Amino acid sequence: MADHAPRPPAQPETGAPLTEADDAAALEAGRVLFAGECRFAAAAGDRTRIPPGRVPEVAFAGRSNVGKSSLLNALTGRHALARVSVTPGRTRELVFFDLAGRLTLVDMPGYGYAKAPQKLAREWQGLMLAYLRGRPQLRRVLLLLDARLAPKPVDEAVMAILDTAAVTFQLVLTKTDALAGTALATRIEALARLARTHTAAYPEVLATSSRTGAGIAALRATLATLAE
Repeated sequence: MADHAPRPPAQPETGAPLTEADDAAALEAGRVLFAGECRFAAAAGDRTRIPPGRVPEVAFAGRSNVGKSSLLNALTGRHALARVSVTPGRTRELVFFDLAGRLTLVDMPGYGYAKAPQKLAREWQGLMLAYLRGRPQLRRVLLLLDARLAPKPVDEAVMAILDTAAVTFQLVLTKTDALAGTALATRIEALARLARTHTAAYPEVLATSSRTGAGIAALRATLATLAE
């Protein structure tokens, strides 16, 4: 059976496989980056408040309660960096975090919460599009998907928006500790096939668990390559 354990990324320029030495260097670069200070930088509830960007940015997107805040906290090793809410749809702003002056992490509002008023849902979409368009320092959107669930139509609609906006995105599974046996490998393979149908999708699917820490080091390594 193939080994489906999370690994550091392939070389971003060529897609060539990494050697063991490259793996170790990538993991160390990720560790060093995320050992740096991470602090709240700004919040924007409408497009006029989106701050100018000065360093590379990575945005975290996903359905409400997919685990964005938990993943940000796990990546940075700070339990309260991003607020974890039990109320879906609570986060209504773009929240910017400065990581060691080298990378900006952007927590995007959750989408797809059925009980959100239509007007508010439209505002969220408008804010997201306003941010995505004309943001040259945005290196990648991490599109988070709950490993326990198949992608929903709203997820694929967001992928289509990212395709149209020509914004590179990468699928990241959360809550993988909830899957047993070969279920995780099956889910990763299905999402890799889905990614290949989208022009803006990065081909590698990353699998993480904020509870156990699985895949966190590999994701840090990926983000370190984007901070260069």
